[in-house]
Amino acid sequence: MAAKNKEKLKFSAETGKVLQLMIHSLYTNRDIFLRELISNASDACDKLRYEALTNPDLAKDSSDFAVTIIADKDKRTLTVSDNGIGMNREELIENLGTIAKSGTQEFLGRLTGDGTKDTSLIGQFGVGFYSSFMAADKVTVVSTRAGSDESWQWESDGTGEFSVAPAEKSPRGTAITLHLKSGEDQYLDTFRLRHIVTTYSDHISFPIKVGSAEGEPEAVNTASAVWMRSKADVTPEQYKEFYHHVAHAPDEPWLVLHNKAEGKLEYMALLFIPSQKPFDLFHPDRKRRVKLYVRRVFITEENAELVPAYMRFLRGVVDSEDLPLNISRETLQHNPMMTKIRDALVKKVLAELKKKTESDEEGYRIFWANFGAVLKEGLCEAATPREQILEVCRFYSTHGTGTTSLDAYISRMKPEQEHIYYLTGDRLDALRGSPQLEGFAAKGIEVLLLADHVDDFWVSVVTQYKGRNFKSVTRADINLGEKKSETKTKPDDNITALAGRMKEILGDHVKDVRATSKLTSSAVCLAVDEGAMDVRLERFLVEQKQIAAASAKILEINSDHPIIRSLVTRLSNTEIPLSVSSPVNGENKEKAPPLARGFRGESSSNDIEDAVWLLFDQARIALGETIADPAAFTRRLQRFVEKGLTI
Repeated sequence: MAAKNKEKLKFSAETGKVLQLMIHSLYTNRDIFLRELISNASDACDKLRYEALTNPDLAKDSSDFAVTIIADKDKRTLTVSDNGIGMNREELIENLGTIAKSGTQEFLGRLTGDGTKDTSLIGQFGVGFYSSFMAADKVTVVSTRAGSDESWQWESDGTGEFSVAPAEKSPRGTAITLHLKSGEDQYLDTFRLRHIVTTYSDHISFPIKVGSAEGEPEAVNTASAVWMRSKADVTPEQYKEFYHHVAHAPDEPWLVLHNKAEGKLEYMALLFIPSQKPFDLFHPDRKRRVKLYVRRVFITEENAELVPAYMRFLRGVVDSEDLPLNISRETLQHNPMMTKIRDALVKKVLAELKKKTESDEEGYRIFWANFGAVLKEGLCEAATPREQILEVCRFYSTHGTGTTSLDAYISRMKPEQEHIYYLTGDRLDALRGSPQLEGFAAKGIEVLLLADHVDDFWVSVVTQYKGRNFKSVTRADINLGEKKSETKTKPDDNITALAGRMKEILGDHVKDVRATSKLTSSAVCLAVDEGAMDVRLERFLVEQKQIAAASAKILEINSDHPIIRSLVTRLSNTEIPLSVSSPVNGENKEKAPPLARGFRGESSSNDIEDAVWLLFDQARIALGETIADPAAFTRRLQRFVEKGLTI
């Protein structure tokens, strides 16, 4: 029957690539394929147990769920079967013919063609069902969906296509038969199989039975829920293997949180923070992967908002004693008990992270490098414990090359300093070279350097930390104190006049032109008024077409810079000695750069206008903005370079 009605289908392109990696894999620990198949079988039993709560007929054949492993030495096959939910034809094609896991494209994009490196990536991705092909040259799956009278067979050698056909009626559930490759006879040894089960799958809460084709299989695992045991009864190895099961990840957990809540609200929680970044961490779906159980019965993973999206790096299980067993997955998010559990878990996780910052600051850097950008998303959301989140946040700053806490930043603030200063940008190295930092560096004032995309958003909604206001260094109202210049002979009216002329030249391209104390070696920079939208956030909104165009900025000028002094001279037709304090111009005007000397003497009336436009475009470039007229900028720059070289 199966052969007559066999339908051949091709794997999706992504699945085919992964299968080729499995077939040719040099994975050092091939035992993991059995761990993955047992984990999938356990999930199938969990799903049926939940569906049977509202439809008991689905499990009428047997409510004693189990996973069975049978080794047949004569046929050289290994069969892993379960009496769980099972699959129909469409589900076999969808689940085994394609990889729908978020992050697949990123995984495939990282493949190098180097067998050793790519094998490592397989481990990071999580191998699942396809790991079968590490030990088998053909895999046959026979499955019967609970409540259905039809059985279906799926078969493939992993080389590009698979077949699906009706099968003779089989018991409810799924049986996966591996036709073992030559040299893989170790997986026909029941003692070896027992060892693998007790090592990697002892935590599974359903019996795992192991036997041969000739004998009756026997349960070899403890079959008790790990999260219900006391901490003293769970070994580090058992925690690690349960993490592998619940997270479908090969790395070791960076942190284990195992606690029991008692009182008005009772639940058990066993949560893990991975040591490696999951592939789907920044997927737009922002899915959370903490499973909800009610009195040891699995309810759901997909719709359970047990942890907020900004803690989606968590993996594990929460088992409630108070939620009703027949609770609908659709109503979970509106249940007040769920809200209380989520709030308690957030508080617990933040408290444990705080402890890690105090006990293992170096180890905490691993966590922050992996998940800091995700955790900071919580600062953007309403009704979150922002101060507790900020306590465990780490930021780069102008103080050294490593990260710092906000408390450490505050401890280093100058006596007269009122604000926590920050600068946002795309890259850390670009931030460190920003002209906006010059005055702060000269006065020894530390500035936070924020290079994650989420930083553009949280700084717009979080105004302070422990009584200290956050302030962007791009704000125009920052006053770092008056500069002192021993040779300054002209009053500020000259700078005011120049600022007015520059505003006339630039017109609506700038909101204003003002002198600033923020600059030391640069001539100009762009800034925004207090209360105006931050530059990078505004740029993002323009790119997303949420606002029509960026607003005009304030052009700030360094009144001690030789170019600015030369512009004053050209404008007033009066020689002004250059400031001896300027780190750019040197000790006198003779040492000024060619551009500054080019304005002394007769020159075209367009020189000032061209210089002003060059300075404005320079400020835009430094701020990461695009130049409105690149061709005009190039012509002006070339003319000034030529003029400087011929003087």
